[in-house]
Amino acid sequence: MSNAAIELKGITKRFGSVVANHNISMTVSRGEVLSILGENGSGKTTLMNMLSGIYHPDEGQIFVEGEPATIRSPKDAFRYKIGMIHQHFKLVDNLTVTENVILGLREEGRFSLKKSAEKIRKICETYGFQIDPMKKIYEMSVSEKQTVEIIKVIYRGAEILILDEPTAVLTPSETKNLFAIIRNMKKAGKSIIIITHKLGEVMEISDRVAVLRKGEYIGTVETKTTNEQTLTEMMVGKKVDLNIERTDPHDCVKRLELTNVSVTGKDGVKILKNVSFHAKSGEILGIAGIAGSGQKELLEAIAGLQKLTSGSIIYHDPKTGKEEDLRDKTPLQIRELGVRLSFVPEDRLGMGLVGSMGITDNMMLRSYKSGRGFFLQKKDPKGLANKIISDLEVVTPGTETPVRRLSGGNIQKVLVGREIAAAPTVLMAAYPVRGLDINSSYMIYHLLNAQKESGTAVIFVGEDLDVLLELCDRIIVICHGQISGTVEGRKATKEEIGLMMTNLPEEKEDAE
Repeated sequence: MSNAAIELKGITKRFGSVVANHNISMTVSRGEVLSILGENGSGKTTLMNMLSGIYHPDEGQIFVEGEPATIRSPKDAFRYKIGMIHQHFKLVDNLTVTENVILGLREEGRFSLKKSAEKIRKICETYGFQIDPMKKIYEMSVSEKQTVEIIKVIYRGAEILILDEPTAVLTPSETKNLFAIIRNMKKAGKSIIIITHKLGEVMEISDRVAVLRKGEYIGTVETKTTNEQTLTEMMVGKKVDLNIERTDPHDCVKRLELTNVSVTGKDGVKILKNVSFHAKSGEILGIAGIAGSGQKELLEAIAGLQKLTSGSIIYHDPKTGKEEDLRDKTPLQIRELGVRLSFVPEDRLGMGLVGSMGITDNMMLRSYKSGRGFFLQKKDPKGLANKIISDLEVVTPGTETPVRRLSGGNIQKVLVGREIAAAPTVLMAAYPVRGLDINSSYMIYHLLNAQKESGTAVIFVGEDLDVLLELCDRIIVICHGQISGTVEGRKATKEEIGLMMTNLPEEKEDAE
């Protein structure tokens, strides 16, 4: 008898003239952790969406436990005991864990919230979840919300779980806890499929790794017999340098000085509390913190998009030698001074790109003058669009193709490339590699290093602590809207930063 929980044979999926998956045949074994790797646009999510019932294959056959399966909806997927935990959670904030878990279910017999909560407690005991079934979603951390999503599919009877970028917003300790739970689920005989870009985590948690490239299946290897370099070459089809060549900071002068900056939200709650730090030219300053700790609001405050309730942001203009208080400036004035924000949100088309317009027209949304560094010559918007397409390897039929038709990773390259092309004196890059494959990610890291070398003050907000430690010269850690510490990138450890991400120094807490 075969040990395959799922077998794919000749799976092909097209969207118009675009072939997302072509003739893919692979298996997922019972009781294993299988990682799915591939560059952006390689077809990973499309393939998993066919297993979870969001798409249906145009050709080929899916077998579950050796039997042909027709999966046309998420409801069908659950019938075959397949559950997918998406990157963006689908929870109702004002309901409890139990209410979210049973939402939409038809229970046999008389409905009992108490019985459902007890069943959830048993699931928690079995797999090692730490969650209160009666806790409201809005009271939870990101990792707790993810836990609820996993419990939700187990409650519905899932034996095959698909996790999409499960550690993207977790701290090192939360990732460690998640991996312990995944190992418990594996021991219980469940099959776990993980879509991730973090090769270190692939090596740590998976039994086998399946690689896709440009919609085609390249092969599956046992994790214990491979390494990060080999996996990257399988993904990309060529040798890739996985080293971030961090140079020593040079010609460092202060470009930005923040003193006691506070920002209050619409609900009257302080988002930022007396934040003070400085950013210097010729260095990369990293910002680490759990998602929602105030990173976004901090950069928006510098860019003039958030109103300060107190404090000052002083910009030292290298052209005039003057000190400018950015608190008195409009966002446009701040941009004209050379302070640029490249923020890559979950909705990439929501931050300055118009989906119906081509790359050239999107270039025209910003004014470009003389520049330096990576994009040396600034010509007309079409020339700039072609330069970005070439240098960042943007996959697009042409400069006039509407950006909404590009993959998420390629939209992201346009976003980041456009800001770098503006030759800023301060470049704030927030989540510039969010969701990017390993090859594209390292391309962005090299670009940021090139900006540093050209004398730009680079502020980098990232989710991967390994990258922050390898790329940044200094790292400030933000916790609950406050700076909990500053460390040297070359000397700090992940554990040290992870602890600072969840704990404020006692004197700061007392001051509140």
